[in-house]
Amino acid sequence: MTSIAAPGAALAPRRAWHTDLPVLLVAVCWGASYLAAKDITTARTVLAVLVLRFALALPVLAVAARRALRALTAAQWRGAALLGLILSGIFLLETYGVVHTSATNAGLIISLTMVFTPLAEAAATRTRPAPGFLGAALLSVLGVVLLIQGGGFTRPSTGDLLMLLAALARTLHVLAMSRTRAVQGADALPLTTVQLGASVAVFALLSPVCGGPAPWTAAADFGPRDWAGLVFLSVLCTVFAFFVQMWAVRRTSPSRVGLLLGTEPLWAAAAGIALGGERLGAPGLAGGVLVLVGTAWGRRAAG
Repeated sequence: MTSIAAPGAALAPRRAWHTDLPVLLVAVCWGASYLAAKDITTARTVLAVLVLRFALALPVLAVAARRALRALTAAQWRGAALLGLILSGIFLLETYGVVHTSATNAGLIISLTMVFTPLAEAAATRTRPAPGFLGAALLSVLGVVLLIQGGGFTRPSTGDLLMLLAALARTLHVLAMSRTRAVQGADALPLTTVQLGASVAVFALLSPVCGGPAPWTAAADFGPRDWAGLVFLSVLCTVFAFFVQMWAVRRTSPSRVGLLLGTEPLWAAAAGIALGGERLGAPGLAGGVLVLVGTAWGRRAAG
């Protein structure tokens, strides 16, 4: 009996890692996405880059979701389109934010979503968060205060504030998805496709109004490095990331997937420091550690 059970027990960790490694790769890609976006984007080209990024990814998702899209009701289309408007705001805040701050700061500040979301859910349901979670939230906020000081105590940059707003917008998006009755019960693939389609429409409409270059004009000025960054953002950070998540949640628990994806800010800091040549300074380094500890503690306390 024991000899029969032992091989299965020995294989379980290996099978788990077969699922964990792709999910961890998604977290690495997402962490590196802040540096990639910063590398190919300027304040004038934010909208053009966003149109190009998601216009490349959208056809792949649309083809994969073509049958499920036809099955959506009119109410589900409207609900997903509304969520897409919120999503477009998130991408605008994040992309403008990363242009005006470091990739390290961007990745660490946006991780506050993991603290903001349970707090917002508690407020919406009128329940009191656990004391441990409140402690984690305070630790994370203190970490951000230190992080945005860089090498000394200064006013937070515009980019830092935009990333903080992006974290709040992500929280709003999560709450809206959970409370929009029209989209409940619909598959994730068609809902994501409609949301990205609505976001691309917003970016395309805003592009001529805001005075930046047209997407095709920006693309004509891209060099090989720029195209590599754009493909990385479109293929790996969007299409690959989505399908890995769908694949992984069928083979492991959502909490395990969330835990692995929660390492995103760690990879953002690693990419910014190792590849981007960014420096945090002593206060920033201490703040980054506090953010990582606080969000990990908060995720565990909320779960």
